[in-house]
Amino acid sequence: MGETMVALRGSGPLRLGGTMQVSIAGAESNVAIGLARLGHDVRWAGTVGDDEAGALVLRTLRAEGVEVSGAATDPGAPTGLLLFEPRLPEVTRVHYYRAGSAGSRPAADAVDRAFRTAPPRVLHLTGITPALSPTARSAAYQALHLARRHRSAICLDVNFRARLWTAEEAAAVLREWIPFVDVLIASDDELPLCLPEGAGAAAPDHADQARLLLKQGVGEVVVKLGAEGATAFTPDGRVHQPARAVRAVDAVGAGDAFVAGYLSALLDGVGPAGRLARGVTTGAFAVASHGDWEGAPTRAELGMLGAPPGTVVR
Repeated sequence: MGETMVALRGSGPLRLGGTMQVSIAGAESNVAIGLARLGHDVRWAGTVGDDEAGALVLRTLRAEGVEVSGAATDPGAPTGLLLFEPRLPEVTRVHYYRAGSAGSRPAADAVDRAFRTAPPRVLHLTGITPALSPTARSAAYQALHLARRHRSAICLDVNFRARLWTAEEAAAVLREWIPFVDVLIASDDELPLCLPEGAGAAAPDHADQARLLLKQGVGEVVVKLGAEGATAFTPDGRVHQPARAVRAVDAVGAGDAFVAGYLSALLDGVGPAGRLARGVTTGAFAVASHGDWEGAPTRAELGMLGAPPGTVVR
């Protein structure tokens, strides 16, 4: 559940003009597409404008096998816009045009409808949605309660966006959400946002912070460490998985791809080590491909990263 926007990708500095590639992007829909490509039944719940941009979002999700009966159309607001501006080989600036967008004001009945259709095994949310507006925050909180009522597992990817809200604002909301969360996914610098107020001094590193969150009732804490891989903390202990070595092309969307792989293995009943292994594999596919979700692998392609350089699959 979350906002998906039309994404325009430039080839260089925006002020110089040039051509742009048109696609869609949204952390939650990136995960949805990644899971659908891995063979899972996925539904996306969100709101788009009654415009051509909204039609592109829904058409793309349908084409990728994501079910959109839980989506809503808002005739009074436009679909959001996202501009990607590559400035250096490994530095991309992102410009949001989502204030007042349809996705920032989801209707409460759309959330109810998404759960009435069929309660999900897993509800996936990110910390982006509550940053968009009080309306979006309320809708996400309602989804948390509905998931708890229907006994759906809840996965939260912190996904802190400094351009959308302050760390203090984020912490206030995320601390309120933590009691609902079964799977918490965050980078190591995002974990402190989830801790009880004043607990940071008692938990100076991400391992201590993860263990503190487990004591609060979170089922498992997964820490994304970029090029160093990822670590999962559960009541049974700690498991680490190094990143897969690939030639980096575009790091955008790698975190979402990791989440898709991790949740895929979770849905398959695989243990923490296997979940991490699949997560770093799908994350590597994203890093090695241009776009937010375009490089997401199918289940049959997961083994391709082990092929020697120069391999031609015939």
